[in-house]
Amino acid sequence: MAEPNPPTERRADLGELLRRLRRRADLSQRELAARAGVPQATVARIESGRAVDPRYRTVERLIGAAGGQVRFDAGRADESDQLPAPAPHDELRDQAGRRYPAHLDVWEVREPKDWPGAWWAEWYKLPPEKWPLPLPPATYEVNREYRDRRREAEWVRRSVTVRRVLGTLAATSWRFVAELPDGGLVGELRAHEQSPHLCWGGEERPGEREIILDGLLVAARHRRLGIGRRLVAALVSELPGADIGVVRALTEEPGISFLLACGFELEASRPAALRWERSVSAGRPPPR
Repeated sequence: MAEPNPPTERRADLGELLRRLRRRADLSQRELAARAGVPQATVARIESGRAVDPRYRTVERLIGAAGGQVRFDAGRADESDQLPAPAPHDELRDQAGRRYPAHLDVWEVREPKDWPGAWWAEWYKLPPEKWPLPLPPATYEVNREYRDRRREAEWVRRSVTVRRVLGTLAATSWRFVAELPDGGLVGELRAHEQSPHLCWGGEERPGEREIILDGLLVAARHRRLGIGRRLVAALVSELPGADIGVVRALTEEPGISFLLACGFELEASRPAALRWERSVSAGRPPPR
């Protein structure tokens, strides 16, 4: 009868478990080895399945250093036991066919801006035939501070919710907020209704009322995550029910580019935006 768990399968399972634990603990092979007091090469051999027969004490120290616990169960494992999630990029391989480090965030490189090593691409905007370096299939960022910011941004992108605030404003005032699960405010849109017939005369017709966009703000730390677009989309989705057909806005760059990307159009026939500013020398006595 064949052995239910041959040694090679056990080794592969152990290596995969170690990668998952390192991913959860955010530890490199070198950092885990230092915590456990074993050579980094030992960790690499176990994870790759090349370790012939790792000692129990070595395995125990590695799993413990990664935040796991070694247990022996006489029967089947409890269904409530859950393995740590695998690294989401485990299917990706580099040019040499190797897996990328489990504890890092790895993403595919489709153009130079996806690759932190492409310092030349941001400034020169070179066409593909003039790229001085070939692009790798995927890349990652070793800097932990940058990695933490990226992970935080992904969490915010997934977790933020947008809602309309009702009951605390005038009937013609609109307010939408973008919030985190703990109630933290990361974005806000304010607008008010306007009836053109009050300005230009005549009878009000269905769908003629307008919304004037008073302001849209997103916390500086959470910009470029699509929160502003979600706020605008939430506003637009409520317009049909309020019988409003037009949204108007007055802004300058970068607001112009943002609203154009949200589907707005420039309206050259509207009055220009003007500003008066007091001179710095106003009120000072003239020189003698």
